[in-house]
Parts: sequence; C-alpha cells; structure tokens
Amino acid sequence: MKHFQSLVYLTLLVSILLSACDAESPVTVEPIPVFSTSEFSGGETTIFDASSHAFSIPAPNLSTAALEKHLDGDVEFEAVFVTAPAVVNPGLGPIYNNVSCINCHSRDGRGRPPSADEGLVSLLFRLSLPKKDASGIGMSPTPVPGFGRQLNNRAIVNAAPEGKVKIEYTEQTLTTADGTRVHLRYPNYTFTDTYQPLPENIEVSPRVAPAVFGLGLLEAIPEEVILAYADETDVDGDGISGKPNYVWDVVNQRYSLGRFGWKANQPTLLQQVAAAYHDDMGITTSLFSVENSAGQSQLAEHSATPEVSDEILDVVTFYVQTLAVPARRNVDDPQVKHGEQLFAKAQCASCHVPTLRTGVLAGVPSVSNQTIHPYTDMLLHDMGPELADNRPDFHASGSEWRTPPLWGIGLVKRVNGHTNFLHDGRARNLVEAILWHGGEAEKSRQIVEQMSKTERDALVAFLESL
Repeated sequence: MKHFQSLVYLTLLVSILLSACDAESPVTVEPIPVFSTSEFSGGETTIFDASSHAFSIPAPNLSTAALEKHLDGDVEFEAVFVTAPAVVNPGLGPIYNNVSCINCHSRDGRGRPPSADEGLVSLLFRLSLPKKDASGIGMSPTPVPGFGRQLNNRAIVNAAPEGKVKIEYTEQTLTTADGTRVHLRYPNYTFTDTYQPLPENIEVSPRVAPAVFGLGLLEAIPEEVILAYADETDVDGDGISGKPNYVWDVVNQRYSLGRFGWKANQPTLLQQVAAAYHDDMGITTSLFSVENSAGQSQLAEHSATPEVSDEILDVVTFYVQTLAVPARRNVDDPQVKHGEQLFAKAQCASCHVPTLRTGVLAGVPSVSNQTIHPYTDMLLHDMGPELADNRPDFHASGSEWRTPPLWGIGLVKRVNGHTNFLHDGRARNLVEAILWHGGEAEKSRQIVEQMSKTERDALVAFLESL
C-alpha cells in the first residue's frame, strides 16, 4: 500500500484514541506544538509530515466515521480496473489512458511527462476542434469526431488505441542579468499510429496529473471570495486581470464557477472524479453514463449501465476532499524569509494569493471554516503565447490557465521523485517554471530575471518551504 507508514500510524492512533469516541465525535490527538500560523497551510487539516507519504495522509481533524469513509475511498482510489466480465472492478475501456486513479496520481502527487524510453503514464492529451464562430465562446470544447475530447492511448483486447504520442524537446537558453544561463525546453508533439486520421485543424492540450491533496479546502472557498480577486478588465491597472471560468455542472444542469483542472474546467470534485473515471479509464457513472468510445467506427455501442456505483463515486470524492495538507517547513530560516519578501516584491502574490478562508462544505466539516495558505486565487490568467495550448475551454482562452496552488511544492521531489512543473511538465525545476511565465506574469518574470543568484536561491528556498 502506498501509505503503509501512515496506516501504521493511524492503526495505532485509532486503537488508542477512538475507543472512547462515538461515530460523530472528532478524533483528538496529542496537542501539536505551537508554530507560526503560516506553517498550518491547511488550517486544522495540516499534517506535520515531510516524508514521501506527505500527500497521502488523512486530515487529522476527521471524525471516526469520516476517517472510515476516507479509508474506504482510499481503497477505491487504488482499485485497478480490468476488462469486463470480471468479479472485481470490471468495465475498463474499451479505450483508456490508465487502469486506476493512483497510477496517474502516484502517492496522490504530481505527474510528469515520460522520459525517452517510457510510455504515457501521468500525461494525457485533451483534443477539440476550433469553434466555428464567436457564439461558441463559453461552451465546452468541440469534440473531435471519432476521438472525443481526449486521446486514449491504450485499449482492451480486440480494440485499437486511438493513437500514440511522440514528444521531442527544443531547447532555448536564457541568460539572466547576473550571467546565469538557464536552459528552457519547449515540447513538440507528434501523433502516430492513430486508428483513423486526425483532422488537420485539431486543438491539442497536454496535461500532467496534478496533486490531489487539499482539494476539499479549495472546494470550500466561497464563490464570492474567489470573485473578489477577479479583475477581468484590469480596473486597478496592475496588469493582473484574473477572471473566473464558468463551466457546465452536470448535476445541477447549469453553468457554475469552475474550480478544478488546469483551466478550471470542472465545478465540483464529484464531477472531477466522475470525469476522470470516464475520460481516463473508460468507466461510466451516473454522471457520465455513455462510454467514452461511443460513436467510434471501430467499436460497437456499449451498455450505459454505470460501471461504478454512486456509493463508490461518493467515497472517492470524499477521499480527495479530506487528504491532509503538509505543513510548511523552515519558516524561520533567514534565507526563506528573504525569499518570501522577494516573492512579494516580484508581485507573485497577486495571483498566488497566500491566505484564503474557507466557508462551509456540506458533509465535510473538516475543511469548513478554515484559514488556509494555498497560494492561489483559483482564477484564470493569461500566461502568454509561450505557455499557450491554443485550446479554449469554456471561458478560458488558449493562453489562460488557472493559478495552481503552491502548497506542498517543496515536497514534490521527495514524494514523486521529480521536479517537473507547469501544465505539461516542461519545466525541470522551479527556476525554469518561473522563467516560462509570460502574459500577465511577464513583469514578475522580468523581476526574477534581474535578481542575483543569491536572491533567486532565496526565492526557491521560500517556495521549497511551502
């Protein structure tokens, strides 16, 4: 199991403490030493664990019943699906990208692009066709006939994968003001072995799997709090014009604020989880009951009976809603403090907002009414042409991306064994990630580019403390 150490801890904790608790009372643990509030990135859901399991631990303020539900969701998050008919976890495919949630979100952390000798594991490709006219703005991406909205590179027996992807990188060298040479790599994608030809005007967006901890806290942020940071026409003239995305909510049958995904194209975690089952594994649910292969010339229609029950969908959603957020580290280190000042000086906090307050998330009291430090405003920002995928998604343009939260970013190497960042994983370290910023972040990038190496090292030290 991926969090063996964590479960050993929990087993001991439960055996000592929970016998005296009823099913609705909160789990209590020994008092945590008093730290500065900035260390508690996830409020009361913060966990003081910087090990390789740091992204996979239940929130410490869960009740007994909630902890049981979380662990049930953990089991389902790791469940491996197979081809039907089967006794356990049938329904895979017939076309798919992966066989389980955990295979993409290893240890509940970040994915990366494949190395030269690997296949696609935690990187996928969204597809669409251009809108015919401006009347399509704000609508979901137009599916590609025969392929849908995502390339599925794997298939069950007697079915063909939709295609393969070859990735090559072109490097360019940027020299900072102090003479430091930074090598930035730009990815180039070639589609091969497609089961039928792809349209020439296809829109493509590579997406690495994001970390899944702390998501319930982000879902609990009131809409009005997020909208308070929006400034779509840049009224204040600071060059930052974050805007909300409004996307289709399949449960409520209306447009709602987008919160999740690289372009904030999902309104709730329930829909995010159901969409991942459907798009990534070919698993139907009550939310998406038609196979992702529907309409393909190579495949017959399949039963629309949900292959994952609402109960499983509920516990998996609860699992990602209630994962703990790792605490900040080294907050009193002088270099880290200097880096925090430089972060503010470079105006990074204009988008990566340090502190937010959650409201009430129904059914998830552990994430409700918390002061958190996610370093995001949850809004879309134009990141310039170099980071553009040129694929609109509802109100998000081809160059706009949701501000990703930065909490836990300093533990990615320890948890996931890499330091790849940005939506396609092109950046191989935090400095590269910063220097790819453009558009609304162009001024911030220029400030960082003008820093001395000592200052950039301090900025990185601050980021690695998160």
